[in-house]
Amino acid sequence: MIRRRGSAPPAADPHAAGPSATGRSAAGSPLAGSAASGPVAGTGTISGPSTAGTGPVFSGAASSASAAGASATPAGSAAAAPGRPGIDRWKAAFFGLAVLAIVAGAAWALLGSKFLVVRSVEVTGPPAVSRAQVIADAGIRLGTPLIRINPAVVARRVERITLVQSAQVRRAWPDKIVISVLERKAVFVVPSGRGYQEIDKFGVTLRQVARRPRGMPVLDTSGAALPGSLRGNAAVLSAAVVLHELPARLAHSVRTIDAASAASVTLRLRGGVTVVWGGPGQLAVKARELAILMRGHSRYYDVSDPQTAVTGG
Repeated sequence: MIRRRGSAPPAADPHAAGPSATGRSAAGSPLAGSAASGPVAGTGTISGPSTAGTGPVFSGAASSASAAGASATPAGSAAAAPGRPGIDRWKAAFFGLAVLAIVAGAAWALLGSKFLVVRSVEVTGPPAVSRAQVIADAGIRLGTPLIRINPAVVARRVERITLVQSAQVRRAWPDKIVISVLERKAVFVVPSGRGYQEIDKFGVTLRQVARRPRGMPVLDTSGAALPGSLRGNAAVLSAAVVLHELPARLAHSVRTIDAASAASVTLRLRGGVTVVWGGPGQLAVKARELAILMRGHSRYYDVSDPQTAVTGG
């Protein structure tokens, strides 16, 4: 169309495309109404045609809405993600079965297998105690699972042997039992028939001998109200304690010990010297006092009360 200079502009074609038509057609929409009435706080604006004539450009609320929608999408996805209860139950069941299998395997190894069983019994201690007797009295069968051996029960069996004062039993994995014994030691002899009986500090008779062993004193119980058996007698133990605590030189000169009671012990030394010792208390004080008094070469000493020691003869 040709427009002559000075003539009025032609009427706009309502069906023509362009920015004006776009603006008019958009004006009928709510968005166009908002743009026509001016910018609304918090909702953004619609700008007019760009210089390139590409149409309206949306900014502000549209961009904010897009960003808000983009940021909200992961949170919604995470909230909507379903749980995994089935898998958790399978894991718990698996670990439970694994623990059960381990326990069952350990029980089988200890009780039912042939790997952890008794294959040998070792006895340690002095040679005076018969190894064969210890093993026989222990009552341990080879091939018994180690876990079934009760050390305390075995120790009590071994301690019934006369020459054994105490016993300790332990398991030596994977296939051994070790028995350690402590031998009873003779401290005195007591007259018995045509010979003597050796007894230990607990009054246990160990053996019968024809002659008194050299250096072993005779325990005289004729003046004591002792039972027929000396086992566990307090007077015997008291006499043994006194003899053990004497200086070595003095102990070797003891020939007879009279034990009328636990508090009345008398020593009869070589050369006819008598020492009234009393009970086992204040051993060091009595020994020191006796050593001083014996410088006078008397034949009678009473240190039962070291504060008022008496000499005579």
